[in-house]
Parts: sequence; C-alpha cells; structure tokens
Amino acid sequence: MIRFLLAIAAFLLAIFAYGVWRSQDVPIVRHAAIGFPAWPKDAPPLRAVLLSDIHVSRPDMSLDRLRGIVGQVNALKPDIVLIAGDYLSTKTVAFHNYTPAEALAPLSGLRVRYGVYTVYGNHDYYVRVATVRAALKANGVHILADAVARIGPLTIGGLDDIVTGHGRPKRLFAEMEAERGPKLILSHSPDVFPKTPADITLTLAGHTHCGQVSLPGIGPLMTASDYGTAYDCGIVRERGRTLIVTAGLGTSMLPIRIGAPPDMWLLTLGPEGVREDAR
Repeated sequence: MIRFLLAIAAFLLAIFAYGVWRSQDVPIVRHAAIGFPAWPKDAPPLRAVLLSDIHVSRPDMSLDRLRGIVGQVNALKPDIVLIAGDYLSTKTVAFHNYTPAEALAPLSGLRVRYGVYTVYGNHDYYVRVATVRAALKANGVHILADAVARIGPLTIGGLDDIVTGHGRPKRLFAEMEAERGPKLILSHSPDVFPKTPADITLTLAGHTHCGQVSLPGIGPLMTASDYGTAYDCGIVRERGRTLIVTAGLGTSMLPIRIGAPPDMWLLTLGPEGVREDAR
C-alpha cells in the first residue's frame, strides 16, 4: 500500500513539474485579420498585439522572462499593444511575488507606434489597484477604465473589470454610441461579449487562460467564465461580431500549464477583406 501511495505521489509530482516547465514556453503568436464594415477607405490597416494575464511571479513569469516577451512583441512591430489586465499574481504556490513597481518595469521596454493601452483585471484589484495604476503610468501604459480612446480611425472602449464588479458596460456602450467608425471593446473577461451592441465589431479579452489545464478528451478543467466553454478560448463569431480570447502569458492559482500554452495575438485591423499581410 505504501509503495502504491508513493508511486501516486511521484506521478503527481512529475505532472506538476511538467506543468511548471510548460508554463514557461515561449508564447505562441496567433494571427487574425479582422475587417470592420465602417473602416474608412483611405485609412491604412492597424497592426495590434493582444496580451493578457501576465501574472508576474516566479517560477513561471520572472522579470527576465517578461523582458524576453517584451522583445518578442517589439519584433512584431505593432502599431498598438492592447493588454487585457491581470498584471500581478496572488498565487500561494510561488517562489516570489513581485511588487507592482518591480513587476511592471519591463513594460517600459515596449516600442509601439501609437502606445500601449490596458484595462484592469480582477487580480489587479486583489493586490490594491492604486499601486497597479501608479506602476502602469510610470511605465507609459495608458489605462482605460470604462473609458474611450481614439487611435486613428479606431475607437477603443476599455471596460473596467466586471469580475470584481467595477466595470459598467452599459455606461461604456452609451459613450461609444456617439463615436463613428470602427469600434472594439477591450475587456479582461470575455463574458461581456453577448451583451455588446451590434456596431461593436470586435471584443478582445483574456482571463480564462484557455483553461490553463486542458486535458485530451476532457477539455479545460475550469474556465472562470459564466458561459462555460462558449467563450473560453480563441476566436468566436456570433451575429456579425467577433470575440478573441487569448490564453494569456502567466498563470493563476498554480504555476502550471498543460494543454493550454501561453500565447499572444497579432491582429491586422482594417476594412472588410483585409489580409494579415496587409502591411
């Protein structure tokens, strides 16, 4: 019996070690081209990178690893970087959790034509959002908390975190209604997607980690979404609108990833029929 229990313990430890190792993979760069019906004919496409769920902490997201990811993003030469929140970690199983000032310092290395824009995630509120706000501003990141920004022809609505109840979707939608041209929503959680108005072509989100642990034949063990697996990962299209959910970069609860590798999205945003190699 003791040998059996030891064998089970060794197996579980091996699985955990494998998950920790895979959590540190170089993020996959996924590609998509999104056409907007209202995109002005004389406006060139925009190249956007979507990131989320950085969760800076060792062992899986050290400062050196984040600096490497910043270099990976810069190599994609984006016009704009959009980050869907959750910068800090509240993991109890961690070698070291960083302060917001330490954790966000590598973001100052991002080289982006029109800047870096973000919304808050639930973990940013768990660790005291005022300190996260200060660190973001110190590193040149623009915060959209139920606020709108205009980048060229594109209107970006940044929804504050709805997981902790801070986001006010109706108020943001009302503010965006007055804007003309192509529109997108940046939200930490994808659960806002079914509620978005018809004229908001694109919603970008994170939060789910694509399950973080997703097993063959079973799928994700959890999604952190009220809609189960309906909006948990990748591209979803409904009623002429598109949702893109990134798996994110770091981890939550446990520093492991299995079957749900870290990723980022390189998006070409432009008129209908736009191609990924538009630039």
